[in-house]
This record gives sequence, structure tokens and C-alpha cells, in this order.
Amino acid sequence: MHDQTTTVTELMQLVDDFVAQRQWEPFHDPKNLSTSIAIEAAELMEHFQWLRTDQLDAVQEDAKKMAQVREEVADIAAYLLSFASTMEIDLSSALADKMKKNAVKYPKEEYRGRFG
Repeated sequence: MHDQTTTVTELMQLVDDFVAQRQWEPFHDPKNLSTSIAIEAAELMEHFQWLRTDQLDAVQEDAKKMAQVREEVADIAAYLLSFASTMEIDLSSALADKMKKNAVKYPKEEYRGRFG
């Protein structure tokens, strides 16, 4: 599987199948899944917690650290996909709608090269 050839639906199915094979559906309710997303996001943040901006490139150059970061990103993605599936949220349209809303909120002419 690769980003250029895999659909969001295929990723959701991958996660849904994993959950179903273990009969974890009763535990994968919106509260537990949203909590799990936050926990995994915090675990990702730990890898960068005490780094200065000038040290960030070193993470990508360290194969062991990148493997750990990659796993945390995968954990977040898995829980997010499961959450979206459970809540019947179409991720593609939700993201597209949010980006349109953000474009209005943060016009490129006003925010180019700077943040809020």
C-alpha cells in the first residue's frame, strides 16, 4: 500500500477488518476512539518535546526515531479512520469542507507567510 495508490476507503476497510477480527467493536465507540487519538497524538509529541527548531532535521536523519514517529502517525491514523467509520464521517468531504472554511477564515492575501 502506498499513498499514491490507496484510497481512504481501502484504509478504513483495513482498520475495520482488523477491529472486526478481534471483535473490538464494543470498545471502539466515539468516546474511546477520540481519547485514543489524543493519547497517540501526545505520544507523537513526546518525540519532539524538548527539541529546538534547529534540531528537528536530525529526527528525519535518525532511522530509529523515524520508525518510532512513523508508528505513532500510523496509530493516530488508525484511530482516526476507525472514528470516522464509527461516526459515518466521509473524511474526504469533511477535509475539503474544512479547507474551504479555512480559506475564508484565513485569506491567503492576508496570511501568506504568517500565522494568525
